[in-house]
Amino acid sequence: LLVLAGAGSGKTSVITRKIAYLIEQCDLPAHRIVAVTFTNKAAREMKERVSQLVKGKQARGLTISTFHNLGLNIIRKELKLLGLKNGFSIFDDQDSRTLLAELLHRETDVGGEDVDYIRNTISSWKNDLVLPAIAQSRAADEAELRAANTYEQYNRMLRAYNAVDFDDLILLPTLLFRDNDEARERWQHKIHYMLVDEYQDTNTSQYLLVRLLVGKRARFTVVGDDDQSIYAWRGARPENLGQLAQDYPSLKVIKLEQNYRS
Repeated sequence: LLVLAGAGSGKTSVITRKIAYLIEQCDLPAHRIVAVTFTNKAAREMKERVSQLVKGKQARGLTISTFHNLGLNIIRKELKLLGLKNGFSIFDDQDSRTLLAELLHRETDVGGEDVDYIRNTISSWKNDLVLPAIAQSRAADEAELRAANTYEQYNRMLRAYNAVDFDDLILLPTLLFRDNDEARERWQHKIHYMLVDEYQDTNTSQYLLVRLLVGKRARFTVVGDDDQSIYAWRGARPENLGQLAQDYPSLKVIKLEQNYRS
């Protein structure tokens, strides 16, 4: 189910009431349901609303989180397959910039703009599931080749530090499920229904992560606004709304066009 809903039309209510419906009317155990959104604030609000609709034991085990928190939980449970050890670190933007600056200074003097360009380029590659070897083979000029070579060194250093960066929280689980049948089936068995808020803001790797998790069962509700994508600068692909209909020919689309907020 795809719900196209404009501002103030009740997008969050669609998700929270659907969760309550799945648990109370469809007898789906809460621990088999995962709802994801983009910000901690939105996830908190969703949890509060659901707790008013579904009381006590019925809600036990329900997952409502950001995409990145979901990815983090998957990584924690699949450390061995991902080549990480317990107690791994998560590099924030500043940590990533510092590491990249160190790697780039080995070659030549670089300014902050160079570091930012390469940091943003690597982030875009990771969001688009482009690994260093592919980035190197596709490099169109010296600047891109330098960025691709730095990307390879950067990833190697992250692993040496037993660390991941923010983009890896989505990339690593997506690649794991794409390439490892056993891990994918194990997680598909855990998750029987997925709900995604603000779907127009998903990027390539988030789109594929959802697709790999819902599998052939294809039981999901996504809510999005085709007029409003705020994360285009971070690789969001509003065209993922249209891609859904191609990937799931039996997709049902419902439009909510009344703005109750105004």
